[in-house]
Amino acid sequence: MEQRHLGRTGLRVSRIGLGTLTWGRDTDEHDAADVLKTFWEAGGTLVDTADVYGDGEAEYLLGRLIEGLVPRRDLVISTKAGSVPDPDRRFDGSRGHLLSALDASLTRLGTDYVDVWHIHAFDPQTPLEETLQALDLAVSSGRARYAGVSNFCGWQLAKAATWQLAAPGIRTRLASTQLEYSLLQRGVEREVLPAALDLGIGLLPSSPLGRGVLTAKYRNSTPPDSRGASEHLAPFVAPYLDDTASRIVDAVQTAADGLAVTPLQVALAWVRDRPGVTAPVIGARNAQQLTAALSVEALSLPDEICRALDDVSAPVHHYPDHDWSTL
Repeated sequence: MEQRHLGRTGLRVSRIGLGTLTWGRDTDEHDAADVLKTFWEAGGTLVDTADVYGDGEAEYLLGRLIEGLVPRRDLVISTKAGSVPDPDRRFDGSRGHLLSALDASLTRLGTDYVDVWHIHAFDPQTPLEETLQALDLAVSSGRARYAGVSNFCGWQLAKAATWQLAAPGIRTRLASTQLEYSLLQRGVEREVLPAALDLGIGLLPSSPLGRGVLTAKYRNSTPPDSRGASEHLAPFVAPYLDDTASRIVDAVQTAADGLAVTPLQVALAWVRDRPGVTAPVIGARNAQQLTAALSVEALSLPDEICRALDDVSAPVHHYPDHDWSTL
C-alpha cells in the first residue's frame, strides 16, 4: 500500500487507515484479529482508535492483538482523548483529564507510546492553551510521537495550529486533524480543509463511505446485518438516507458501472485522492469487508468521473466561505 506523509511531518502512514470504532462491541476478538492481520498483510500501517470506543475495550483489544499477532513496530497507532460520558459536559480538554486519559490508553494498549495522539473535540470550557499544553507534555515525555486534533471547526483548527507555531517555548506542531468527509459530507471543504492545507496539517477523514451509505447497500432496503439495522447505530446512518443522498449514491453507482468496479471503490478513491487528505479511516466489520475496501489501491478515478461526482455532490458555499469577488 502506498505511504503518505502525515501533514508537514516526517511520519509516513498508509493511505488507508483502519478504524476500530466497533471493536469490543460489535466486532469481537476473532473478527478484529482477522481484520488487523488482513490490513497488516496488505501493507496497512495506520490504526485509529479512541479511549471511548467500546468504553475502552477497543484499545484493550488492539493491545492484545499487537502483543501476539502484529508487531508493534509495524503499526502507526493513533488514539484520542477528551470525550467523557457526562451529559452536562461531553468533552473535557483540561490538562489533568487528558494526561490521565493518555496514561490509561497506554495501559490498555500495552505500549509505552502512541504514534499520534488526538484531542477528540474542542472543549469551550477549557482555555485552548491548556488543552494544547497537554499535547506538548505528551510529546516531550515520549508518551506520544506526534499530536493532532479531531472535530475542530475551521477557526478552532487555525487558532490551535497557529498557537503551536507562534507561542514561546518548545511547542508540538499539529500533524493531523480528523473529521467526517465523504461525497455525502463535504462540509470540511468550507473552512477546515483550506486551513489544514495552509498550515500543513494532514486530514484523516472518518466515515469516508458516508456511514456505509455510499456502498449502495441501502438503495432498495436496509440489510439486516448492516449498521442501519443496528439499534444503536441506526440513528447514525439515518441522516444519509434522504433524497439528496440517494441522488449522489445513484451517481456513484453509475460511475462504478462504467468503470466495472464497485460503488465502494469509487467513493473511497474519490475521498482518498482529494487535496489535503492523508488517509481515509475505514471501519470494516470483518476481513471480507476490509478486503473489498483495500481493493481500491489499484484504482484512480478518471478526471471526468471526479468532475461529475464533484458536481452532483457539490455543497452550497456562500459568502464568506468563498472569495467575495467570485460571488
